Amino acid sequence: QGQLVESGGGSVQTGGSLRLSCIATGNIFSIYAMTWHRQAPGKERELVAGIVGGGQTRYTESVEGRFTISRDIAKKSLYLQMDNLKPEDTAVYYCGSNYRGRMHWGPGTQVTVSS
Repeated sequence: QGQLVESGGGSVQTGGSLRLSCIATGNIFSIYAMTWHRQAPGKERELVAGIVGGGQTRYTESVEGRFTISRDIAKKSLYLQMDNLKPEDTAVYYCGSNYRGRMHWGPGTQVTVSS
């Protein structure tokens, strides 16, 4: 039971910043693994960042050094701080939770980066 809802998307110019939030309800906020994925037009959904266990984080190479994933377990919230945004970051961003062996997804939030 439960759901994930993302917020914080919008449009920015190259070099700008956005902070995405994901709020979980019910039982599906996962300590095992929480993720941010994104899907650009014409492309498959790809992993952007993940946080697991005691707080270890991983990032896809294209966002390393620019994005930071974090969580607040008490608030059942997940965050993605995105700095130095590039046009190729344009996509719908999805919050994901690995709960009981399967991924649960939010509806997504649009991020658009223009020159």
